[in-house]
Amino acid sequence: MSSRIFQSVVLQMKDCTERPVGVIDDQGTIVACNELTCIGEKYPAAAAAVSSAQDSVVTCEGRTYKALPGWNGQFDYAVFVNGEDEQARVVCSMAAVALNGAKTYYEEKHDKTTFVKSIISDNILLGDIYVRAKELHFVSEVPRAVFLIRQMGAPDASCLDVLQTLYPDKQVDFVLSISETDVALVKQLSEGMDTKELYKIALNIQETMTRELGVRTVIGIGTIVGHVGDLARAYKEAQVAIDVGKVFDTEKSVINYENLGIGRLIYQLPTTLCEMFLREVFKKNPIDSLDQETLFTINKFFENNLNVSETARKLFVHRNTLVYRLEKIKKLTGLDLREFDDAITFKVALMVKKYLVSRGIDN
Repeated sequence: MSSRIFQSVVLQMKDCTERPVGVIDDQGTIVACNELTCIGEKYPAAAAAVSSAQDSVVTCEGRTYKALPGWNGQFDYAVFVNGEDEQARVVCSMAAVALNGAKTYYEEKHDKTTFVKSIISDNILLGDIYVRAKELHFVSEVPRAVFLIRQMGAPDASCLDVLQTLYPDKQVDFVLSISETDVALVKQLSEGMDTKELYKIALNIQETMTRELGVRTVIGIGTIVGHVGDLARAYKEAQVAIDVGKVFDTEKSVINYENLGIGRLIYQLPTTLCEMFLREVFKKNPIDSLDQETLFTINKFFENNLNVSETARKLFVHRNTLVYRLEKIKKLTGLDLREFDDAITFKVALMVKKYLVSRGIDN
């Protein structure tokens, strides 16, 4: 934030009040004041008082202070007025409104983090992205990836702080608050980084969250993009990765969009089409007619690549017992899981059923 913006505003206030009006930063240093000789003075006690007072007006050492809202709910700057009386409180509150307006305008125009958040939120036109990137000296063509970190259970507001500590370079990596539970990380990558490296980054984030806050998270990863204009797409992919993973890969806590496979296609299908597919596949009996033991056997058969002998060994049953079960499934459904085409159809049908259940459609 440029102190020149603050200085311009407080100088204009000199005609409105005789009281010295100024701005301190989070260390208590006066960065702007309509009494020019005060600039550079330090008041650490005032900074501590403002920090602990949240959004309230506070008095300290003969001055009245009010914080200007900043990232993470913590103050970066606070306005002050000389005096601790009621008039000082009124002037301080009014000055805070004017200075906060100037601060917001400046950040929207010049802050890279706000720029990146506008891109992933689709709040900026594609043509404006190139213009704004040039104004901000923002490197447009460099590999980047978007990580969406979603807290499971009760959200902890400190999640944002931990991530910003983990990735402190605000000119390269951007930590963005999306909602109460979601935080996005837009990370610049080295040339040649692959999905394995992205997975390691996500694991490091998860381990840090667990260690520092005891928070359980699930992380979605979008595809690597080479231009800033593609960040919105990468962010949507990270969202889809979490949503699809919640249905088809419930045991995974890190889901890469590139590894979603057929689940990604099923997730985008209309539910009416999915219901029609299930009716066509299971003409003899609906899929719900299969008991849990039979479904467990089918899933083990798929896990072992349709290998009868290996599946029987894993299930601790005789090979003939498994063959009998597969024949029983064939009679019930009309699908022979030992045949590749039938096995594929059945596997897709199971995934479609999962998808419908996740949408609240059980039949």
